[in-house]
Amino acid sequence: MKILHRYLSHEIIGSTLLLLGGLLALFAFFDLAREMGDLGKSNYRLGDILLYVGLLLPGHVYELMPIAALIGTMFALARLVAHSEFTVMRVSGISGMRIAGSILLTGLLFVVVTFVFGEFIAPNTERVARQLRTKAMSSVVAQEFRSGLWVKDGTSFVNVKEILPDATLVGLRIYQFDSSYHLQTISFAERGEYRQNNSWHLDRMVQTRFDEGRTSVRVVPDANWNSVLNPGILSVLLVVPEQMSAWNLYSYTQHLRENHQKTSRYEIALWSKLSYPLAVLVMMLLALPFAYHHSRAGSVSTKLFAGIMLGLGFHLSNRLFSHMGLLNDWPPLFSAIFPALLFLFAAIGLMWRVERR
Repeated sequence: MKILHRYLSHEIIGSTLLLLGGLLALFAFFDLAREMGDLGKSNYRLGDILLYVGLLLPGHVYELMPIAALIGTMFALARLVAHSEFTVMRVSGISGMRIAGSILLTGLLFVVVTFVFGEFIAPNTERVARQLRTKAMSSVVAQEFRSGLWVKDGTSFVNVKEILPDATLVGLRIYQFDSSYHLQTISFAERGEYRQNNSWHLDRMVQTRFDEGRTSVRVVPDANWNSVLNPGILSVLLVVPEQMSAWNLYSYTQHLRENHQKTSRYEIALWSKLSYPLAVLVMMLLALPFAYHHSRAGSVSTKLFAGIMLGLGFHLSNRLFSHMGLLNDWPPLFSAIFPALLFLFAAIGLMWRVERR
């Protein structure tokens, strides 16, 4: 069985990496075609575009791994069937459960790779890609309203006009309230730079204080501002939650919960981030029932087409249930894992059906 496991693993890993490489090349071409429309704007040159597209590839690895694992496993098993190797395995007394166990054991490698890319590599490369494009296009990272970004920080409301690519805050206003939400101070700073331990250095701060019917104004050339805000939390505000690491999503969800704000979207994204790598195992298990249909019952190309459709269906159902869960206020865990559970039950049902035949 060890020899068989090594042989299956070699075939599946080779086919999956081949499919993943092809999908990455296709998506890189789409990214390149989209970015070429901005070629020549400001300082956005061809070298910047190529580097930007390259920095997006780790994110595509994370997104495409379940689909690549499904199609790659299906392709590897189809080749075994075409050469009657799968039939020899079955006649030799190797059960479908043992083959499934070998496939899942191989899939653990892809689970680890998917988690590493999604949690550690892709968020950082996408952040660098955004900074690169922003600097070249001479624009700000985000400006959600005409007045900029608004964030609630405890009993303070923070307004940031612009956020530069290095997380420097420009045009910062801090509205400080007491526990009864009576306005106490309004602080304005031209720039704010993050130091460490949630501490910001503010340049040329002008603070207006309101005390029992009278006001006072003071100017502070340099000031320190302690806040729960940090570049990690701000990055969640600037990009879609699905592109952030699980740790940043957890930190920002806690921040929203402490400030009594709605957390559904970020909780769904968090659970999806944690469960998505396990979808690789579900997709690989789903490929096994197709091996029971011999080449005379359907060509390899037909099986690959079915794999592509299943992969697209899984990807679309993930997006669909995330949005439906947000709209209908479903439990975040249910919204995140239901598509994977649905495909898992489908795989188990298909396996049960082909084993009975």
